[in-house]
Amino acid sequence: MNHEEIVINYLAEYLHINMESIRIIDRLKGGMSNSNYVVKAMNKFYTFRIPGKNASVFVNRTIEGDILSLIAPLGIDGNLLLHLNQVTGYKISKYIAGTPLMIDNPAIYYEAVSDILHRLHNSGLVAQNDYAPFIRLKYFEELVEQAGISHLDSYYDIRDRFLKFKAFLSEWSTMLCHNDSQPSNFIVTPEGRLLLVDWEFGGNNDPLYDIACYGNNDFQYAIGLLPVYLNREPRKEEWLRLYLWRVFQCLQWHNVALYKEAIGLSDELHLNFKLIAEAYIDKANYLFDEAKKWQ
Repeated sequence: MNHEEIVINYLAEYLHINMESIRIIDRLKGGMSNSNYVVKAMNKFYTFRIPGKNASVFVNRTIEGDILSLIAPLGIDGNLLLHLNQVTGYKISKYIAGTPLMIDNPAIYYEAVSDILHRLHNSGLVAQNDYAPFIRLKYFEELVEQAGISHLDSYYDIRDRFLKFKAFLSEWSTMLCHNDSQPSNFIVTPEGRLLLVDWEFGGNNDPLYDIACYGNNDFQYAIGLLPVYLNREPRKEEWLRLYLWRVFQCLQWHNVALYKEAIGLSDELHLNFKLIAEAYIDKANYLFDEAKKWQ
């Protein structure tokens, strides 16, 4: 079955209605992995997520379900989830109209973003899983190598320089984090409410990791968010953590892009993941040089 057939068949079974009562309205833009559809059924609107090819190697759906249950009392994701299949990763949610910050101006939402992240970080909630960045990076490297791609010397060069800061980055307290809090995952509703969606990577981590994620499209947004989040001028070690975590994220997504290239997603999605991977190395080198200014 193609994606549209999967959506209609699965939703019909979940809602116990005829397939003829279901209509796919749109496929949501954004994201390089999952396919998300807006669906109308019995005069109600839903979103339906189909994970991308081999997404299970990166995301544990049991953990995703646990995180969504854990954060439900906070209401920061709008409590939109209706159903999550932890085997297939299919997810049915209530549809809410809204604008991702990636197509708005992320700089004008620093206060609102900080409020959501404080509610998360200061909640006292503890996930059963740690994000464990350094273990994760090694695992992603192994996935790439098992898929038949060898890392270039340029990757090992910046990775090894970054890993010299492993002890420094490991000494800070961890708390429940989103771990992919980039502007595309913040949604502004028509009523002006801000929501944080897509909790596939939730887990305990350094809270400044979430601030660094906000610089996914443009690191200036992370730089602008940090003092607002802290409500003061950041200290040198906080700037250093921010830059280094963004270096890590570039290394992490470099490996993800290489893996997608290896399994043929460049051709399937018409995205050159090899070039995307190379761009992440360039960003990592630039940000690492900037980070050293805060030592």
